[in-house]
Amino acid sequence: MNNQASAVNLQGGVAVITGAAAGIGEALAREAALQLGMKVVLADIDEAGLARVAADLSAQGASLLTVATDVADAASMERLAAKTREHFGSVRLLVNNAGIETLGFSWEIPTAQWEKILGINVHGVVNGVNAFAPAMLDSGQPCVIANMSSIAGISIAPIQASYVMSKHAVLAFSECLHLEMQMKSANVQISAVLPGPVKTQIFECIEEQLDTVAAEHRQQMMALLDTNGMSAEAAAQTILQQLSAGKFWVSTHPEMTQMMAEQRARHLSSLATPALDLESAFKADA
Repeated sequence: MNNQASAVNLQGGVAVITGAAAGIGEALAREAALQLGMKVVLADIDEAGLARVAADLSAQGASLLTVATDVADAASMERLAAKTREHFGSVRLLVNNAGIETLGFSWEIPTAQWEKILGINVHGVVNGVNAFAPAMLDSGQPCVIANMSSIAGISIAPIQASYVMSKHAVLAFSECLHLEMQMKSANVQISAVLPGPVKTQIFECIEEQLDTVAAEHRQQMMALLDTNGMSAEAAAQTILQQLSAGKFWVSTHPEMTQMMAEQRARHLSSLATPALDLESAFKADA
C-alpha cells in the first residue's frame, strides 16, 4: 500500500476513545494511557464497563476522564468534546471506534436495527468529527483523527450487509475527509483503521434474535476469531504504532488487507457481477 506519512508524537497528549468499555477500544485506551502516557478520555454508552476500565487504569496511575456517551446522538458527542476541553484541553488523538454488528438477510433486519447500526457505526463517526475537528483545526498543532472501518470495508459478504455497508461508508468518509484536510493545509492527520480478525466480543454482543442461517454465521465467525484472531492488546499496539507513524491506511493484518484490497480492485475494474463464494462467505472481518 502507498502510505506515505509524517510522524505524529502522541506521547503525553490527550486521547479520546469511543467504545472504550470493551474490545479494541478498551485495549487502545490501556495502551495509550499506560504505554504512551496519554491523558485518556473514555467514552461509551456502557457506564458499568466504563467504570470497570477506569477503576483498573486509575489504580495503575493513569490520568483519565470517563464520559457516558451515545455516539449516535450529536448532542452527546458535543458534550463529550466540551467536557474534554474543560478537563484536559486540546485533543491530540480522537479514535472514533464505537461500533456494533448485526446479522441476517438484509430484508429481514428490522428498520430499528438498521437505524441503530448506522447510527452508531456511521453517524457516530461523523458526529465525532463534527464535535472535535473544529477545535483540532483551530489549535494548529499536529493531531490525529482515526476512524474505525474494517477489512469488511474493502470486501463484500452476505448476512453481514448492514455491518459491511457501514464500514464501506466509514472508509469512504475518511478518504474524503483526508482530502478536505489537504484542501485546508491542516495539521490534522486522518487515518482509516481496518482491523482484520481480532478477538473481541462483537458477535457475542448481538442482541437481536437470529434465524438459523444468521446463528450459524455467528458461530462460524466466533470460531474464526477464537482460532485465528489477534488479541485486542496486540491490535491496539500495532494500531497506535501506525497512527504515530502518520499512516492513513492502518491495518492489524497488512498482508490480508493488501490481498483483499487487490481482490476488490480486480472486481471493480472488471465490473464483475458479485458471486457467492461459499469458501470465503463467512470470513469477513469482525
